[in-house]
Amino acid sequence: MKSLAELQEIRNRALSQVNLRKEREDGIRVVVGMATCGIAAGARPVLNAFLQEIEKRNLGNVTVTQTGCIGMCRYEPIVEVYVPGQDKVTYIHMSEDKAARVVAEHIINNQPVTEYTIGAEAK
Repeated sequence: MKSLAELQEIRNRALSQVNLRKEREDGIRVVVGMATCGIAAGARPVLNAFLQEIEKRNLGNVTVTQTGCIGMCRYEPIVEVYVPGQDKVTYIHMSEDKAARVVAEHIINNQPVTEYTIGAEAK
């Protein structure tokens, strides 16, 4: 049996994960495509990497959510980043390492990682 302190710590960790994933009107939104094609391509570890990186950096203005099919299965895992007042940026073929770089460069320093975007694929 767990002690009361251990149970409280488990509760606090779970609540912090929920707070990262709840909808907010303001702030940055990271949306991970989690339809069957996205999950098969590795979207779950990408989603977890975003959650961990954002929690580690204590970014309270960032929400991580998931969505169903984005409609471009061959580019999965797909992540869309919405920054208020800016155009949406769609990242494709994402991985855990790429997620960490997107957090550091795009979310923190407002510099999209263009080589990971769908626009770079079209060239």
